[in-house]
Amino acid sequence: MNSQDYIAREDKYGAHNYHPLPVVLERGEGVYVWDVEGKKYFDFLSAYSAVNQGHCHPKIVGAMIEQAKKLTLTSRAFYNSNLGEYEEYITKYFGYDKVLPMNSGAEADETALKLCRKWAYKVKGIEDNKAKIIVCENNFHGRTITIISMSTDPDARKDYGPYTPGFEVIPYNDLNALEKALQDPNVAGFLVEPIQGEAGVFVPDEGYLKKSYELCKAKNVLFIADEVQSGIARTGRLLACDYEGVRPDILILGKALSGGTMPISAVLADDEIMLTIKPGEHGSTFGGNPIAAKVAIASLEVVKEEKLAENAEKLGKIFRQKMNDIKSDMIELVRGKGLLNAIIIRPKNGKTAWDVCLKMAENGLLAKPTHNHIIRFAPPLVINENQIAEACNIIKKSIFSFE
Repeated sequence: MNSQDYIAREDKYGAHNYHPLPVVLERGEGVYVWDVEGKKYFDFLSAYSAVNQGHCHPKIVGAMIEQAKKLTLTSRAFYNSNLGEYEEYITKYFGYDKVLPMNSGAEADETALKLCRKWAYKVKGIEDNKAKIIVCENNFHGRTITIISMSTDPDARKDYGPYTPGFEVIPYNDLNALEKALQDPNVAGFLVEPIQGEAGVFVPDEGYLKKSYELCKAKNVLFIADEVQSGIARTGRLLACDYEGVRPDILILGKALSGGTMPISAVLADDEIMLTIKPGEHGSTFGGNPIAAKVAIASLEVVKEEKLAENAEKLGKIFRQKMNDIKSDMIELVRGKGLLNAIIIRPKNGKTAWDVCLKMAENGLLAKPTHNHIIRFAPPLVINENQIAEACNIIKKSIFSFE
């Protein structure tokens, strides 16, 4: 079978809920992936930052295989010998009292919302069913009905109503709007992405996160950070919130928590928040399974051992400089932090960001547009300076092909 055969089979038997680039991948290692014809590419998407540690990292895969031979799943009906080790490791790693393990990022966001509401009624004393959570325009927290209820993206939201109530949407990066929304005594939490990834790597103004946190504290409102994409060294710090010294009341992690090997997510909080949920009130059959516990520990160890945050900060600056050095009227703006970056594409002669991505794929680099005119660049954090230089030359060559 060739690529077209694989694509046709997916098209025939699979739901049409994605629009992938016409590339069929078969193998990955480090910063590279290969298609079924054997062509090699730089992966500059990293499965939306799930593969921060690089494809098929031997330490992570080794931990997975070793545990898979012993015990894969117990459910939470019983204890298992790995979960406590993982819980101790991750809580000390990020500095929280407790962790609630889940699988997908969306599940972790849902868990954070439930924790926030539970805390609102049990601790803050808000009247039942009156708690509100503030969210931001252009957010992306997942695909569940409740999460798309707070979305402003028509593609994510349209035709899925009726929607879950209890959310107030305000502009991102707007402290005045947040301050005004916080006047409502029924507000329990503020859910925010430190950098809006799906929106096109929108980096807020310096000081926005710190001031938002302070405004929340003044009103006894929980500051909830969705670091599913921006966390785990992607932006040049362990967490994007670390740039401003902000410690979220509830921290949401996923994606790179497994190095891209399996769905693992986590919600971290201190006892006052986490212990509002009692036995039987929330859970997940696969959350905290024995393989996930071992894989997540290995994934977080790799981040520290290989200094991936430091590498992301250093190479991110080089990448943005090289992008800004490309003198083309197709590049409207370059923005990002660490190795989470984007360029805004100005259409030229009918050619858009999609066409640029097709040309880059032809030249050996994979990236994907978001919102039609923005290309997100997020390579595995194990990339080195020579590889960054080579990749930037591919991007430059691809853009210049439209001159």
